[in-house]
Amino acid sequence: MDDMITPTLLVLAAGMGSRYGGLKQLDPVGPDDETIMDYSIFDARRAGFGKVVFVIRKEIEKAFEERIGSRYEKRVPVEYVFQETDDLIPGFSLPEGRTKPWGTTHAILMAANTIHEPFGVINADDFYGASSYRLLAQHLQSGTSDYAMVGFVLSNTLSEFGTVARGVCHVTEDGYLKDITELKSIEREGPRIINIDPEGQKTVLTGSEMVSMNMWGFMPGVFPQLYDYFQRFLKRHGNDLRAECYLPSSMNTLIEAGQARVKVLRSADAWFGVTYREDHPRVVHSVSRLIEQGTYPHRLWR
Repeated sequence: MDDMITPTLLVLAAGMGSRYGGLKQLDPVGPDDETIMDYSIFDARRAGFGKVVFVIRKEIEKAFEERIGSRYEKRVPVEYVFQETDDLIPGFSLPEGRTKPWGTTHAILMAANTIHEPFGVINADDFYGASSYRLLAQHLQSGTSDYAMVGFVLSNTLSEFGTVARGVCHVTEDGYLKDITELKSIEREGPRIINIDPEGQKTVLTGSEMVSMNMWGFMPGVFPQLYDYFQRFLKRHGNDLRAECYLPSSMNTLIEAGQARVKVLRSADAWFGVTYREDHPRVVHSVSRLIEQGTYPHRLWR
């Protein structure tokens, strides 16, 4: 392991959380008003990440810096990049009436001029667990050119209050990602777990499937690869007011073309997150239990 490699953490925090009904990234879940992001940054710093870059929207910059960024400024270098719908590749323009973000591939591209070292990617509103960050940091510090994805068990990632979208992973025998299938309406139906697609087709799942929760590890070389993919996406879908360029689709294409190898890191941690507002009390309870078990101090930043 090369101890000189210090990876950066890229936090995707530009979304409002439409199903949740508010700016859930700023809602407290800990006893000292800590957010999920606070625990993510705490875990990442302990694992060896040396800088944090937040992807946000310009309109929430002030509230975000006051509520989130100010906690870290004296503890870790912090930078901000902005995901705006009109920030597109030269030669393309925002179609009239487009208000929807362009998706996670576009969000990562916003950091292309800011990150020049191996980096991890996480969602701001997902609690991944301490060992997940250790696995990812170890991979990024190893000197490998392979990318990485931290995988979680599907049955541990569901909400009791509605459907969830998950990327179901197919993994090779030697532990590399073969592809990801996006299932956008997964829920429990009695003892079963099912997905119903837009055409009404029902798929029964076992619950033991490995799923992506958007925790990735990349080298800086991914930026030109994603730039090329996003350019092709805009040529095909640039006039579609609702089309989004999702990272799993981008990675599927790179893997299929032989341009990327993605090691699947299997996390033993229990994932939890806030998809719906009703999920919030469960997250607060889960954090409280982790504090009682000694995983986290009662006050993170004091």
